Amino acid sequence: MTEHEQLSQLCLKWGAPTPAAAAIMAEQLSKRCDQLVVKRGMGRVEAMAYLLQLVAKGAQGEAPPGFEGVPKTI
Repeated sequence: MTEHEQLSQLCLKWGAPTPAAAAIMAEQLSKRCDQLVVKRGMGRVEAMAYLLQLVAKGAQGEAPPGFEGVPKTI
C-alpha cells in the first residue's frame, strides 16, 4: 500500500466525507510535508508525524497549542 493510499484511508477514518475528499486531503498532507522538510529542515518522518498529530487533534475537535485562534464574541 502506498503512502497516498494509507493517508487516504486515515483521512476517511478521521471524518473525510468521501473517498475523493480523502484523496485530496492526503495529497495536501503530502505536499505540506514536503514543504516542511524544505522550509524547516525537518526529516520527512518527523514532518509527517507533526502533521498527523495536528489532523488527529482536529478530528477530535481539539486545537493544538498555537492554533486556538481568536475567541469569538457574540
